[in-house]
Amino acid sequence: MEISKAELTSATAASHGHPPASGSQDLMGSEILVKSLQAENVQYIWGYPGGAVLYIYDALYKQDTIQHVLVRHEQAAVHAADGYARATGEVGVALVTSGPGLTNAVTGIATAYMDSIPMVIISGQVPTAAIGLDAFQECDTVGITRPIVKHNFLVKDPRDLAMTLKKAFHIARTGRPGPVVVDIPKDVSFRKVPYTGYPQSVEMRSYNPVKKGHGGQIRKALQLLLAAKRPYIYTGGGVLLGNATNELRTLVDMLGYPVTNTLMGLGAYPASDRKFLGMLGMHGTLEANNTMQNCDVLLAVGARFDDRVIGNPKHFAQNERKIIHVDIDPSSISKRVKVDIPIVGDVKDVLTELISMIRESSTRPDAGALAAWWDTIEGWRKRECLKYSMGSGDVIKPQYVVETLWNMTKDADTYITSDVGQHQMWAAQYYRFDEPRRWINSGGLGTMGVGIPYAMGIKLAKPQSEVFCITGEGSVQMNIQELSTCLQYNTPIKICSLNNRYLGMVRQWQEIEYSGRYSHSYMDALPNFVKLAEAYGHVGMLIEHPKDVEPALREARKLKDRTVFMDFRTDPTENVFPMVQAGKGITEMLLGSEDL
Repeated sequence: MEISKAELTSATAASHGHPPASGSQDLMGSEILVKSLQAENVQYIWGYPGGAVLYIYDALYKQDTIQHVLVRHEQAAVHAADGYARATGEVGVALVTSGPGLTNAVTGIATAYMDSIPMVIISGQVPTAAIGLDAFQECDTVGITRPIVKHNFLVKDPRDLAMTLKKAFHIARTGRPGPVVVDIPKDVSFRKVPYTGYPQSVEMRSYNPVKKGHGGQIRKALQLLLAAKRPYIYTGGGVLLGNATNELRTLVDMLGYPVTNTLMGLGAYPASDRKFLGMLGMHGTLEANNTMQNCDVLLAVGARFDDRVIGNPKHFAQNERKIIHVDIDPSSISKRVKVDIPIVGDVKDVLTELISMIRESSTRPDAGALAAWWDTIEGWRKRECLKYSMGSGDVIKPQYVVETLWNMTKDADTYITSDVGQHQMWAAQYYRFDEPRRWINSGGLGTMGVGIPYAMGIKLAKPQSEVFCITGEGSVQMNIQELSTCLQYNTPIKICSLNNRYLGMVRQWQEIEYSGRYSHSYMDALPNFVKLAEAYGHVGMLIEHPKDVEPALREARKLKDRTVFMDFRTDPTENVFPMVQAGKGITEMLLGSEDL
């Protein structure tokens, strides 16, 4: 129900001691907030209480439709809500108190911002009269979060709460999604004002994201695509966020063109299909990167040509190619690479229009040129750049753990989260994702510590699915306290720690770029992870031999209602290949230790 001018006038009158308008009821700000969240069909909130949000917690206590999950650290609250949003496509919601509550949440907010994840973070604030006076647990929430949110609000009047929440959810989920922070001073949460209902619609003059792509531009793109001799389709996280995977699959299958996904886009096109060349970029496949460099027409959809994908822009620009770039965010187009046909619009809408134009067109791709192009690509593919050696067979290779897990779970309803580092790249390379939103990791910000909270958020949303967290002994310790939350809220996740006793990605760079000076990358005071898992009430397993990898994973999967921590002792010298060094072009790849 939209609030009319008359209702607004009566609400203002009521706040000045006049009786409330008919059809409204007097509610505290905290109660209005909870009603607003209920109107948005919020099912879960991850949070941690504190003085500035106690009225909000009291209002949550009095209702039973929203489940609050008490985490052990605010960073994990935001990560868990983020993981939930990535897996479901819904807006994730987190609740933190003022001061350190908010500053602890900053890493989670920045992580979501870099990967365009729809979220609403509600933060408590000191009373309005105390703002700017260095009150206890005060910080400038709006100022601190401004560079890492899509938008933020400081609510100074409880009568604005419902409309502010409506705007926050609208901004978070439309256009290029992102996190929105709503900062609520303590007095705003306890003041009573008339409440006439949650607004049904929202209009914002300053915010109107374009949905429909320009028809003329799409037609130009079609002509270019159908005339290509060496075409390539490059897609990123925008295809998943825009729920356009079916459209992408239809387009690729109609044209028969090769396709690649970024790290954030994995699962948009089935990895088991021959047209998929693997992930591209710094740790992408030889065939994906060579095809990127040598194509004559590139269709980029929901991707941003970031540094980890194209390497050195000068090297990328050496080869002439025509680029079509489809993205919901105009600021992403021609930001790093100049494109020939920009199309601003919702990727699902644009791909749908492109598909119908292809169906109507009598022109078809040049079959001879395409066959020759595929021959070239198959030549690169024959190099088998992801092949690895099992060595003497007495030490576990990390790639083997991921591959074994994939073989075991590929036909099951499985979600994979990861932390950041070598294990993340091995997961991306060796777990072949056929479905969207199954690969949940921090791409843009590269945040260690996200793995367990992500898994926790997903397991709550998808209790019947198997949720595995592939992590390392470095990353996992950054939010390991959330094992306690897993127990309290019965989210039985499976943790595969590829424990090589090093900060592996740092060690790899130090070996290659810093003449083997391993400055502070060795972990020589690790806990006994098995005992630690048991101390938190879970199952711990130590796996030290390749022959025990499969039995351990089988045993863990059988323990359906227990969280299991598997400590795999892996080869400490193993590196992630292929690898493109900083400043190099994407075809200047190290394929193995023999290239060092």
